[in-house]
Amino acid sequence: MPKKGGNTVQKVWEIAEPIVNELGLKLWDVRYVKEGADWYLRVFIDKDGGVDINDCEAVSRALDEPLDEQDPISQAYTLEVSSPGLERPLVRDEHFTQFIGSDIMVKMIRPADGLPKEFKGVLTDYSDGQVTIKDHSGENQVTINTKDAAWIKLDDFD
Repeated sequence: MPKKGGNTVQKVWEIAEPIVNELGLKLWDVRYVKEGADWYLRVFIDKDGGVDINDCEAVSRALDEPLDEQDPISQAYTLEVSSPGLERPLVRDEHFTQFIGSDIMVKMIRPADGLPKEFKGVLTDYSDGQVTIKDHSGENQVTINTKDAAWIKLDDFD
């Protein structure tokens, strides 16, 4: 993500996190992305048992005024608040540590060390950007750098 987007994400995170927590939810991720000619500020929230449309609406309403007042984004954008979903991407350190022991899917940027470009397994360890994954047979294990993966997601459909 470009530096501008990273700074924007950090500023929005600092505004959103206390608001989301006050509503009894957890801030999962913040993304600021350009799609075509439009900019989108995406705020992903979570809670035990999952979020519903009412949670998303409450966060959206609660964020409107603070975002307008603090104005961390200079251009027009669309605010979207949603759940990270079942196949949620793991991106932050706390995501990986929270889901140790869970089934995951990995898509590598390019195949490495004899690995296929896409594979599944169980997240067995995470430390300093290194993810250890054991295949479902339990016989093979691999450690990769998260920077070498296009994405790492929960695999809730097995």
